[in-house]
Parts: sequence; structure tokens; C-alpha cells
Amino acid sequence: MNNSPYLPPQNQELVANRYQIKTLIERGGMGEVFLAEDMLLGGTPVAIKFLSQTVIDPQIQESFNREALLSAALSQKSIHIVHAYDYGVTSNGKPYYVMEYLSGQSLKELIPLPVAIFLNLSRQICLGLKCAHQGVNIDGKIHLLVHRDIKPANIIVTPDPILGKLVKILDFGIAKFLNSTESLTTSEEFYGTLPYCSPEQLDGGHIDSRSDIYSLGVMMFEMLTGQKPWQPKAEGFGAWYQVHLFEPPKHIFYVKPGLQIPQQLDDLIMNCLAKKPEQRPQNMTEILKILENIEQSLSLDKVSLASGFRNAELSKTKTMVEDQFIWPESKPIQEIVFPQLISQEKVSTTSLWLMLPQLEIQNYAYTTRYTRFIFITYPHPMLLWITLLYDRDLTPKWLPCYLDMQNSQNLKLLWSLAENESYSLLFFTLEPPHNCTNMFSISISPPQTQNLKNWVQQSKNMKASTGITTSKNLLKQQYKQMQVEILKHLEA
Repeated sequence: MNNSPYLPPQNQELVANRYQIKTLIERGGMGEVFLAEDMLLGGTPVAIKFLSQTVIDPQIQESFNREALLSAALSQKSIHIVHAYDYGVTSNGKPYYVMEYLSGQSLKELIPLPVAIFLNLSRQICLGLKCAHQGVNIDGKIHLLVHRDIKPANIIVTPDPILGKLVKILDFGIAKFLNSTESLTTSEEFYGTLPYCSPEQLDGGHIDSRSDIYSLGVMMFEMLTGQKPWQPKAEGFGAWYQVHLFEPPKHIFYVKPGLQIPQQLDDLIMNCLAKKPEQRPQNMTEILKILENIEQSLSLDKVSLASGFRNAELSKTKTMVEDQFIWPESKPIQEIVFPQLISQEKVSTTSLWLMLPQLEIQNYAYTTRYTRFIFITYPHPMLLWITLLYDRDLTPKWLPCYLDMQNSQNLKLLWSLAENESYSLLFFTLEPPHNCTNMFSISISPPQTQNLKNWVQQSKNMKASTGITTSKNLLKQQYKQMQVEILKHLEA
């Protein structure tokens, strides 16, 4: 194989008679990425990745096409996987694929992260990996996908008008074709990046989704500490083989003593780094449930500490949630959503209470969550708070709340929401005994929190009005338009 760098087309000729190369974005061990314009779509910007190998053999070309097809199909299933549009092999044998152009930063540039942002990004990464590990259906056959090269450089974090920070996983389906410059080995079957490779990956063993879980553990450790769990004396294959297969990882406390994280999070990362696949969490759903418990405990802990006391049994998160939050007698037992202040010893935090059938809670608990606000001043100041639970395989679950902005309780609720830059989403079962089964913390982006503060102050200075019904109808019209825009944005 010829591993020489790809040379862009001469004289601005089109790739595949469609894509016009503009400029080099990135050069790495896997190949080179160029900004290009899709002339078929009026010059829409796209990114084209030309892989480092030259592929002439028809069987290898067929294998590449199969993997690229799976990658493209997968990108249609999850917003957390970079969207792939097209793929092929140039006339001189260079495989390429075309993907959405992302104007964000790699996770590598952002670490180390605060715990709250870590939890938000980790959950999105796990949602993307969960989708891949469940596989895609091509011609009636389910193909399970393993990334093989999970690392911070393959995670892009983009600003998003709905989510604030949106995670995209790169390079699904091509890692097995490539040998990263960081992966120096004589084995023709080895692919990946040495500091993040699982023991079975380095040992040439069977690879399944639990290999990605090991790589995720290395990455999560680095996301919190800025360092890897090992620091071998050399960077070659032998040194990394030794630490991954035989040396226990360092503990987060010894790498970053000042970092305070829940014991459950420390245990999760250490379990992901277990040498044997059967000793790790077995799937992404398991990890998402643990992250949920951590979010719940931190939400409860935040309320408890802010109000001047701490419950010794806080680690028993599920019991705490069920005991502390009881469905109000004033609310009907039906599928409804409403905002509520959680107040303890003069400290208030904002929450959103949702009642659903237990089966729906199971379906929607581990989906992507989005928040938007719409505010109008005339004829009556009113705000629409929209929360969306989204998964490509499920019907979107919209949770709208209309708030009268001349109601002092609503103003207090929204001000608390803006001050804390987050709120808790509580799920209650429609079936008796109507327990609170899940609790998540949802972050609000800084532009949205600033808007909320401005709207609260603006509403305080407005005169009383009788146009509540008119304002609500106007917001309902905007809500219908907003639903279409949000779904287009998510499905683009």
C-alpha cells in the first residue's frame, strides 16, 4: 500500500464530479480532511476525508464500500455521530468519504472539564456509542458496529442553538482500514491509537463493544484530569502493551488530588478500565444508568448542601428520589408536565415534573434532551418553555409549559433557573404508586440564561394586562413553527 499524502485535485477539478476542494483542514495519521463545496447542492460546505492508504485491490475496495455504507447508515440514526453523505474511491485509488462540515472544537482541546460539563458530554458520547453498538439494519440484516478508535481527537463538540454543546463522534466504520501514526506495530490486524486501546485490541483478540467501553474509560479519565491513567516511559507499542495488559491504572485522586468527584463516578471509570471485558460494564445502557444515578445524586446533593445540611444516605439515590419527591395531590393523575420550585430552608431550585407510563419512561429516559424558550411581551408578557426528548427511533416527546410572566411565582422560578444554569427533570409513573423513578439535571446555555434574566426584569416593569389568552394563542402558533425548525435542525 502507498501511504503518501493525498494531493488535492489539480486546477480545481471536482471529486466525483461534484465536490470542489477548497482548503486543507487537518492532516493526521488516518489521512487528510479538506473543506469542499458540494456543487450539486449550490456550494454547500462539506468536509471530505481522504484516507491515508491507496486501495487498488477490488476486494479491499469492496470491503471499504461496505464499511462506509454502514457508517453512512449509522449516521442517520444518531445526532451524536457525524453525518456521512457520500463515499467512494478516486481514480488513483484513494478512498474518501464526505461528511457534514463541523465548526467546533475537538474534545482534546477542551479537557480537563468541570464535572457538570463532563457529565453532559459523556452522556452524549454514550448515546452515540449505544446507537452504534445496537447496530444498523442493511437489507434485513443487523450489523453491529464497534468504533475501535475512541479518543478525544475523534470527538467534536460544536455550539448548538438547542443543546448548547453538541457532541459528534467521528470516524465510525473506517478505523479497521487505517493504522494511526500513534499506533506503531508490526501487526497488520492492529488498528487504533495506543493510549486508548483495550488489552484485547492490542493482543489481537476478539473485539466487541466492550473494547470501546475500555477506550471510553481512558477518555473519561483524561476528560476529568487532563492526563491518561498510565504514563509509560516510552511511546512504542511494547510500552503501551505492557501497561494496558498488566499495569493497574492510576486512581484519579493521585493524578489530580484537588478534584472532588462522586465515588460512583470514580468506580465507573475504574470498572471501564478493567483488563478483562467481562469485568467491565457490559453495554452503554449500563453506563448511562450509572451516569443518571450520579446526576441524580449531584442534584440532590446540590439542594442539600445549599440549604445547609447533608443526608448521610445520599448515595442511595433511587430511594432518595422516591422518598423526597411525591406527586402533588393538586395535580391530576395523567400525562402532564409542569414546572415546580424545589424549596428547602429558603433555597430554591427549578424542576420540571413529568408523568408518563412506565414503558415510555424506559424509552425516553436515555434520549437526547433539548431546551428552548420563547418570550412575547404583547398583549401580555408570557413565556413558553420547551423541553424535547429526542431519539431518531422514537416519536419526539415535546414538553411545553406556558408561563404567565406577571405571576410572581413564575418569575421566581425562572430567575432560579437562570441563576443555577440548570434544572432537574423528574419522571413519575402513571401507574400506581406514581413514584419518581428518574431524575436528570439539564444544563441551560449561557445565552439562554441571560435571556431569561432579561425577560424577568422586563416583565417586572410591565403593566398588568388582560390579554393572557391572546398571548398564549400567539405562542402556540410560534410553537408549531419552532417544532418544525427544531426537527429540521436535528434531522439535517
